Amino acid sequence: MDAMIAWAPLLLDALSFVLVLALVSLGLVVIFGLLGVINLAHGELFMLGAYAVALAVGWGVPFWLAAALAALAVGAVGWLISAVLIERLAARPLDTILATWGLAIALRQGVVLAFGPQSRNLDAPTDADVVLGAISYPAYRLYLMALAATVLIATLLLFARTRFGLTARAAMARPDMAAALGIDVRRVWRRTFVLGAALAGLAGALIAPLISVDPYMGLGFLVPAFLSILVGGSASFAGVLVGTGIVGGADSLLGHWLSPLAAQIVVFVVAVLAIRVRPTGLVRAP
Repeated sequence: MDAMIAWAPLLLDALSFVLVLALVSLGLVVIFGLLGVINLAHGELFMLGAYAVALAVGWGVPFWLAAALAALAVGAVGWLISAVLIERLAARPLDTILATWGLAIALRQGVVLAFGPQSRNLDAPTDADVVLGAISYPAYRLYLMALAATVLIATLLLFARTRFGLTARAAMARPDMAAALGIDVRRVWRRTFVLGAALAGLAGALIAPLISVDPYMGLGFLVPAFLSILVGGSASFAGVLVGTGIVGGADSLLGHWLSPLAAQIVVFVVAVLAIRVRPTGLVRAP
């Protein structure tokens, strides 16, 4: 019983990290898995969400409203990126990789010029604890997990059960046929990219009270997000959940016993073995 009590906070911490990583990875798989675009600036969209919520809270906006506004703001940035950059280079994958890599550098340096290179901390909207049986756990982390799970489920339902999801999947699978049926493929692509960017911004806003907000914070989530997609598979949303569970869970739990570098090495080894066994991901496309 004592062992279970000792493990409970570690497992809850791992679950909260996995759910936030799932938001980042889901936004990435919407862009990468559906559009076929490797967006190396996705981590910077995550970073912009964290800065946006910090700025809004500093201006007196309540945290939860600030988080929603941050997601909308980053979604607007995603619309601009899609219209100016992605749609013009979508047929040239290598050019897209180089362009989004350059965009990532520009966004990081823009934040450094605007706010400085130093990190900043954001207070959680509540410092209360919730008693769960024999343990006490921060209420904000529980709220974060509940909200992240709700957004994940809503996004899955959006693509599985709505007309937008049907047209989006049709436009990604057979753009020529979708266009012949009257679907505005370019508009669908743009809306899908905006959704992926907004999910990254929301993830950055939600995680901001738990980590240091700095211009390079996106790099720490971009690599695990890509690994999660490669391990789980980019052809289905279920693959995102499986991949983030393996990569995020292992990274979070191992970080309690190993150094951050050693934990990352173990996660990379596990990911490479999984990709070696199943190159297309652990979850097959439906």
